[in-house]
Amino acid sequence: MEWTPGGTSDDIEDRRDEGGGGGGGPVFGGFGPHLGIGGTIALLVLSFVFKQNFFTSVAPSRSGSYPDRSTSQPRDRDPSARTEVHFVSFVLDDVQHTWEKLLPAAGAQYRHAKLVLFRDITRSACGTAESATGPFYCPGDEKVYIDLEFFDELRQKFGAPGEFAQAYVLAHEIGHHVQKLLGLERQMRRRQQANPSARNALSVSFELQADCLAGVWANTTEKRQIIDQNDIASGLRAAAAVGDDRLQRMATGRVSPESFTHGSSAQRTTWFRRGLESGEVSACNSFQ
Repeated sequence: MEWTPGGTSDDIEDRRDEGGGGGGGPVFGGFGPHLGIGGTIALLVLSFVFKQNFFTSVAPSRSGSYPDRSTSQPRDRDPSARTEVHFVSFVLDDVQHTWEKLLPAAGAQYRHAKLVLFRDITRSACGTAESATGPFYCPGDEKVYIDLEFFDELRQKFGAPGEFAQAYVLAHEIGHHVQKLLGLERQMRRRQQANPSARNALSVSFELQADCLAGVWANTTEKRQIIDQNDIASGLRAAAAVGDDRLQRMATGRVSPESFTHGSSAQRTTWFRRGLESGEVSACNSFQ
C-alpha cells in the first residue's frame, strides 16, 4: 500500500498514556495470568464476536480500578509505534476526505469522526471500551475506539497480515459513521425494536453494509493507485478472518449461524468486494 507519513491526524485522540482510561466507575482487570493462554484466547475471541466482555464471568470486579500500566512504554518511545500511528493517521484522513466528496451525492454532509487510541481500557459514550472487544464505533460520541495491539492479533492470530488489512478495519468502522450520518443506524435500531427476533439478522446486514462501504473507499484508492491487487487480497483476507463462522470455530470448534452478528467470512468478503467493484453507496443495500 502506497502511503506517505504525515504526522498524527487532527482527528486522533490519543489516550494511550492515560492511567485510568478517562473515566471512573466499575471496571474489570487482571484476567490473563490465572486463565492461562488457551482460556484467555477463547474468551478474547468470544468477546470480539459477541461485542461483550466474557471475562467478567470468570473474574471478580474491582470497582474503580484499572490495569497497572506502570511498566508500559510511553506511546512515542518505540519507533515502530510511531510509524503505526502515522499509518493509521494517513488511512483515517484519506477515508474521511473521501467521504467528504462522496457523501453529498448520497444525501448527507460528512462530518469527521474521531479515532481514539487507547491501551487496555478506556471510556466511551457507549460504555467501557476494552482491548478484548476489538475496534468499534460508538454512535453516541461519533468516535472509533481501537487498541493498536489489535493489529498484532489480526496479523498473528487471525492470519491477516499487511497494511491494507489494517486499513480495511478502520474503513469498516468509519463505514458505521457514514451509516449514522445517512440515518441508517437509526433505522436499523428501530427495526430491531419492532422485531426482536430478527435482531441478529439485522445486525449482520448492518455490519455487511459497513464492509461494503469500506469497499467503496477501497475503490477510490485503487483508482488513485494507492493499492494494488496484493493489497486487495490482503483486505479480503482481513474480511474473511473476522467472519463469525471462523471466529466461532476458533473459539468453540463449532458454528452457530443463528448467533451471527457480523456475517460469515464469505458474506463479509462478498460485500467488501461489492463496494470495491461498484464504488457506489447505492450498491451497499445489504437489507434487501
